[in-house]
Amino acid sequence: MSSMKKSRWVLGSLVLLSSVTLGGWLLSVQAQRADAQAKIAPWLQARLADTQQEFEFLVVLKEQADLSDAALLPTKEAKGRYVRETLWQTAQRSQTPLVAWLKERNATYRSFYILNALWVKGSNALAREIAARPEVARLEGNPSLTFTQPVEATIELPYQRLSPEQSVVEPGINYIHANELWKDGFTGQSIVVGGQDTGVDWSHPAIQTHYRGNKSEPSGETSAHDYNWHDSVHSGGGDCGPDTVAPCDDHGHGTHTLGTAIGADALNQIGVAPGAQFIACRNMDRGNGTPATYLECFEFMLAPYPVKGTPEQGDPTKAPDLTVNSWSCPPSEGCAPDTLRLAIEAQRAAGIMTVVAAGNEGPGCSTINSPPGHYEAAYSIGALDANTGNIASFSSRGPITFGTNPHVKPDLSAPGVFVRSAYRNRGFAFLSGTSMATPHVAGAVALLWSARPELKNQNCVDRKPLE
Repeated sequence: MSSMKKSRWVLGSLVLLSSVTLGGWLLSVQAQRADAQAKIAPWLQARLADTQQEFEFLVVLKEQADLSDAALLPTKEAKGRYVRETLWQTAQRSQTPLVAWLKERNATYRSFYILNALWVKGSNALAREIAARPEVARLEGNPSLTFTQPVEATIELPYQRLSPEQSVVEPGINYIHANELWKDGFTGQSIVVGGQDTGVDWSHPAIQTHYRGNKSEPSGETSAHDYNWHDSVHSGGGDCGPDTVAPCDDHGHGTHTLGTAIGADALNQIGVAPGAQFIACRNMDRGNGTPATYLECFEFMLAPYPVKGTPEQGDPTKAPDLTVNSWSCPPSEGCAPDTLRLAIEAQRAAGIMTVVAAGNEGPGCSTINSPPGHYEAAYSIGALDANTGNIASFSSRGPITFGTNPHVKPDLSAPGVFVRSAYRNRGFAFLSGTSMATPHVAGAVALLWSARPELKNQNCVDRKPLE
C-alpha cells in the first residue's frame, strides 16, 4: 500500500472513530438531559417553561438519614438528640458541594435538615443545572397553597367572662369525657403541645397562661419567646407582618385550634387539656402556606431555637410532646405527595406525635388525598357532630388506596361541628371542620399521657391493613 493510500486509510479510520465517539457522546448527553428532566416534578416543569421568570423550588438530595436506631433508645430526650444529630450531620456533609456551587452563582437558597433538601429560588436554567447533579434526587415545587377554610360560617364574639351560671364545659369536651379526667386530677400537666398553624394570639385570656413562654418574673420580664415561638413567614404576614418576634395570628385559625387543645380561663372551659402548655410556629401567611413553611415549622418543633436564631442552635430537649396540624398540602395545587413524609417520620422517630386533620372533602370514600392526612406516621382525625354522634358529612373518608401500602384512615374521629374556641383579637368563634376535631384528639392525648406517663412518646400506632 502506498504512503498516500495508507494516509487516506488512517485518516478515514480516524474520521470513522471520531464519528462513533461523537455519536456516543451525543447519546450520553441526551441521556443525561433526559435523566435530569425526569427529576423535575411535572408541576414545576410546567412553571419553569417561562424561562424569564424565577420560581421557588425544593431540591431533595438522594442521601437521606437512616433513623431506625432511634427506636432502640429508651427516652424521648435520647431519641430527640439522636434524631436531630443524625439528620444534621447527614445534611451538613451531603449539602456542602451543592451549597458551595449555589454560592458561586449568587443563588438564593435555604438549607433544611429534617428533610435533606434546600429551598432555592432561580430560573429554568439554574433548575436544570441542579437537576443534572448526581447527588440530587428530585426537584419539587414550592407553591402557595390555598387554605382549607372551616366549613361553617364563623361567628366571632368579643371576649367575655361568662357569669358563673353560664360557665359550662363545651359540648365536645363533654362528649369525649375529658372533664371526668379533670376531676381525677389529670389535666394534661407536664405535657407540651406544639401548634403549627396561622400563629396564635398569645395575649388571649384563655390562651396566655398556657403558653410555655409566659413567665412572671420579679424583674418585670413577662415572656420568654426563645425556643417557644417561631415564624416561618418571611414576607407579607398580614397585620402581623413577617418574622414576628412574639406570637401573632394573622388569621384566627391557629388561635382556635390551640384553644380547643389547651385553652381555658376561670369561666371559659374551651380546651381539652387545660393543664398542658403550648409552643407555636406560624406556618401560613394569612392562611396560605407552602411546603417550605411547613418544613421550617417541623424543623423548629424537632429542635426549637431562639427567636432570630438558626436551626444550628436547635435544642431537641425543648421539643413538644406532640403537634397539632389542622392544614393540608394538596397535590392538586403542586404539593408533591412525599415532600413532608420524611419530616413527619423524623418527628415520630424522635418521640413526637403528629396529629393531623383528615380534610373536608367528604362524604365520598377515599377522599383523604392530601398530605399529611394520608401519611402512616401521622395520626389523622375525622370530624363528628357531638350533638348526634354522627360523622360530619364534610369529613374526608378512607381508606387510602393509592401508593404502595393501602391502609385505613382516618385513625379516629372527634367533635368538629360548631366548635366554640378562642379567636384572634381576644374573641371567640364557632367553627366546623376536621381542623376543629384534630385539637380535640391532641388534647386527649395530653390527658392520656398525664394520666399514664408510661405511654408517653411511644408513638406506637398499629395500622389495620386492608383486606
